[in-house]
Amino acid sequence: MTRRAVVIGAGLAGMLAAAALSGTADEVVVLDRDDLPDGPDHRKGLPQGRHAHLLMAGGLAAMEDLVPGVGMRRHLLDAGAHDIPLGSGVVALTPEGWLRRWRHDGPHMLACSRALLDWAVRTAVLEHTEVEVRRAQVVELTGRDGRVTGLRLSTPQGETELDAEFVVDASGRGSRVTHWLERLGVTDVRERTVDSGLVNATRVYRVPEGAERFPLTIVQADPYVNRPGRSGMVLPIEGGRWMVSLAGTRGGEPPADPEGFLQYTLDLPHPIVGRLISGAEPLTDVHISRSTSNVRRYPEKVPHWPEGFVVLGDALATFNPAYGQGMAVAALGARFLGDEVRRSGLGSAGLARRVQRGAARSVDAAWAMAVGQDVWYPHTRGARPSAGDRLVTRYSRRLTRAATGSYRAAAALWDVTSLTASPSRLLHPATVLAVLNGSLLPPLQEPPLSAGERKVLRGLERVAV
Repeated sequence: MTRRAVVIGAGLAGMLAAAALSGTADEVVVLDRDDLPDGPDHRKGLPQGRHAHLLMAGGLAAMEDLVPGVGMRRHLLDAGAHDIPLGSGVVALTPEGWLRRWRHDGPHMLACSRALLDWAVRTAVLEHTEVEVRRAQVVELTGRDGRVTGLRLSTPQGETELDAEFVVDASGRGSRVTHWLERLGVTDVRERTVDSGLVNATRVYRVPEGAERFPLTIVQADPYVNRPGRSGMVLPIEGGRWMVSLAGTRGGEPPADPEGFLQYTLDLPHPIVGRLISGAEPLTDVHISRSTSNVRRYPEKVPHWPEGFVVLGDALATFNPAYGQGMAVAALGARFLGDEVRRSGLGSAGLARRVQRGAARSVDAAWAMAVGQDVWYPHTRGARPSAGDRLVTRYSRRLTRAATGSYRAAAALWDVTSLTASPSRLLHPATVLAVLNGSLLPPLQEPPLSAGERKVLRGLERVAV
């Protein structure tokens, strides 16, 4: 009998889950309701696809493990992604001041369009595994005796059923998993939503001549001043382009018109984003997205979770995209699935529950980071700061302040942000000592730019004038 595994969703989380299962199942089928593009093009099933995405080092390491023999980092760089060291390749204004750029690179992240990333991962998985992608929409799960046994599908040819020994829901933010499970008698999947009302506005520009090596630049929002958060980022992507993403929480939303978009960048706590793009050629209109709330499901807490079924990626948890954690969390969850399947076998008792609990641990740190900041915005819905939040925030702010002038504090912050270390890294004695000592250098009054970068910035301002 064929041991078939089925993955719902052909996005990043789905293709990585399929790769995780491909070495154990006889057949792995990925289902998606969209026609998938042949190249790195935007598709309807990615609501945040037109906005800035960063692939953190922890997520990239998980991808390397999931698709061995490909060299995912090299594959993405060859496709046009940019390699950005957190320690030296980022100009960032935090609520506690400008972060310095150090001689040591720290963890690296990759920057490219989401369309390129999804296409590159999909092609790598399909070329190096026996995974098959089919166009279909899931109507419901089928099952009996506490086990999911397959799916009922709607296809261009009509409705049909597909048997499966193992099913993964990686269908994204719009997953209907709660409804599907209710039909099987599982009615106690708890959900939580924390919504800061964030709106993303993104426009793509041609990188001006001479600015090709300008660092990733970000002005972060400040959640601690009792007013709506506003942020802006200039992200290098493939094709000699800058992706410029603005984000504002409820009451501080960025506008959709080009003039208002530029003015918003100039009105940020520092105008560097606006100064950069004032002399750059826009290549697209402004794209707006409002699907940005933090939403988490807790299947790991269900007393009687069905065998043969796991929820991963955005179907398990979505995060405010301003924090750049979602893709890495999806990759870490898929890697845990692969490790557990290889260790115990596809049909082993309790496999689904073990994977679900392991995936939840990958979610915890990113959820705490996103929600721990979003609760401070004045119009956030779904949560207010607790006594624990106040304590954690007091420490994290001191850490960030120390990181503006302490390499040891900065390195701890990079490691946790990039998901190469657990949050316990922040409580290591050496890190705590660095926090207590504070910044060892005076605060920067201006962005940490090299002489060449300052010259580029002045040149762009002259072009704009």
